[in-house]
Amino acid sequence: MEIVKEIIQAVREKGDYAVRYYTKKFDNIDLKNFSVTKEDIENAYKNTDEETIAALKFAKKNIELFAKKQMEQFKDFKVKNNGIILGQKVIPIEKIGAYVPGGNYPLPSTALMCIIPAKVAGVEEIIVCSPKIKNITIVAADIAGADKIFRIGGAQAIAAMAYGTKQIPKVDKIVGPGNVYVTAAKKEVYGDCGIDFLAGPSEVMVIADEFADPEIIAADLLAQLEHDINARAFLVTNSSAIISKTKEEINNQLKDLDTKGIIKKSLKNLKIIAIKNIDESIKIANEIAPEHLELQVGNPEKLMEKLRNYGSLFIGQYSTEAFGDYCSGTNHVLPTRGGARFTSGLSVRDFVKLQTYQKIDAIGVKKLAPAALKLSKVEGLSAHNKSVQIRAKNKL
Repeated sequence: MEIVKEIIQAVREKGDYAVRYYTKKFDNIDLKNFSVTKEDIENAYKNTDEETIAALKFAKKNIELFAKKQMEQFKDFKVKNNGIILGQKVIPIEKIGAYVPGGNYPLPSTALMCIIPAKVAGVEEIIVCSPKIKNITIVAADIAGADKIFRIGGAQAIAAMAYGTKQIPKVDKIVGPGNVYVTAAKKEVYGDCGIDFLAGPSEVMVIADEFADPEIIAADLLAQLEHDINARAFLVTNSSAIISKTKEEINNQLKDLDTKGIIKKSLKNLKIIAIKNIDESIKIANEIAPEHLELQVGNPEKLMEKLRNYGSLFIGQYSTEAFGDYCSGTNHVLPTRGGARFTSGLSVRDFVKLQTYQKIDAIGVKKLAPAALKLSKVEGLSAHNKSVQIRAKNKL
């Protein structure tokens, strides 16, 4: 946090100079112009194969479909009640900053997940910041509908979006995952601009009974653990056979993975929890509130009814978390480290404001004034009381 505070203060005071300095220091890149130009975007498309572009567009279609369905849940409304009109207006946030990580791997899918719901919500301007940005991420951001793309990352990118510089616009809210410095920076700027939530290392919990397939379980645990050395995975099962067979599968599958170097370090974060009855998994899952929760059991619907805390739920053996990461349609920017106890994953809700209004006539004043006068007196707020009294003259 000390390092992050220093970076944020420097960016606030020195703007682009500080952004350039820290980009050189941490990413070893000397940038004069941070922007990805139209020519850069055209070249990115030329250097990305058609099959990948088609996959990105397929994923966009599904993510957009789900986001539009979510958006239908947020509507303007008006309620009339004897001289009182109360209402809600759904208003998009004006400017959004999407942070797309570029650490161990390029993450074009995160560009899709952050930008598409914002577009569906009606956000006017969406900018993207990503360190050491690859062609595929540029293409993904363009397909998703980004207005501006910048080649910067880290805490300096968060500070630049929060406060604005000569090159980088100030935004109203920042969304997207990142490393510990990015997360700390989001925490520090919160209040000066909005953020989605503070996400930690990625995690998965697999609940499995004797009907589960150890090969599938092992594959999904390994898929989570390859994110980085701090990724976490949980296997909760009532079957000793599943435990032993899954361990064997992990060892067998690990040999052929290009990411085995990372996984060998993150395997220390794999927790296997043996239970007597599969129903015990409900309490464990609700307490840990995992980012991804997989139900590899014979009757998943029975568990679903009692599960309350998870970022996203994957039901049955065919519902791998990887589908959710890329293209099924739900968002993969999800709360971690128990955050699902009090918040949900990124959605169109993060990009709109539910603004309320009221219009009250003389009949409404007569109805409301007695309670308002009493409560303002109880609270000792005499000016509040007076403002009601003035309106209540000759109305009571």
